[in-house]
This record gives sequence, structure tokens and C-alpha cells, in this order.
Amino acid sequence: MPRNPAPWELATHICSAWAQSMLLAQEAQMVIAYRTLGAAGLWPVTAGENSRMVSEKGPAFTASAMAASMAAMTGKRPDEIMTAAIRPLRKETSRNAKRLSGGR
Repeated sequence: MPRNPAPWELATHICSAWAQSMLLAQEAQMVIAYRTLGAAGLWPVTAGENSRMVSEKGPAFTASAMAASMAAMTGKRPDEIMTAAIRPLRKETSRNAKRLSGGR
């Protein structure tokens, strides 16, 4: 059984989980902006971007739910469960933000 972290360690873990959630929000907003500008013809996007935008949601949220469920079932702390849920979503948002910004 894992040891309980010291209060300062727990605070560090919570801040890290919070930072990951803020990065997820920032990247998601960037992707939304790029796709909105692309739909308006003001930013270059590929022709299949609209269908990609819809088709990627299901697998990403399924992976997120599975990761959070596995973390919870194995007795992880709430911050670890949150981080496990965010990780697959950040993988997609960071990939999309980089691709849509032209930073291939």
C-alpha cells in the first residue's frame, strides 16, 4: 500500500493537477479558435477538419474515462485520478494545437 504523502507533497500534487487542467483548457481554446477561423476561411485548415473535429471526441473521452476509472479502482488519490483523466485529453489537444498552428 502506498504511503500517504506529506502535506507539502500533497499540495505539490494538487498544484500539478491544477496546472494540467489549465493547460488543457488553454489548448482546447486554441484549437477552437483555429477551427473557427478555419471555418470562416481566415486560417488554413485541411478539408476534413470538420469531420475530424467530431470523430476525435469519442475516443479521447473514452480513453479519459477509462484512465480515470482505472486510477480510481486501483486506489489512487483524487489528484492522481484527475491527472489520469486529463492525460489522454491533453495528448489530443496539444497535438491538434500544434498541427493547426502550423508548428508541424
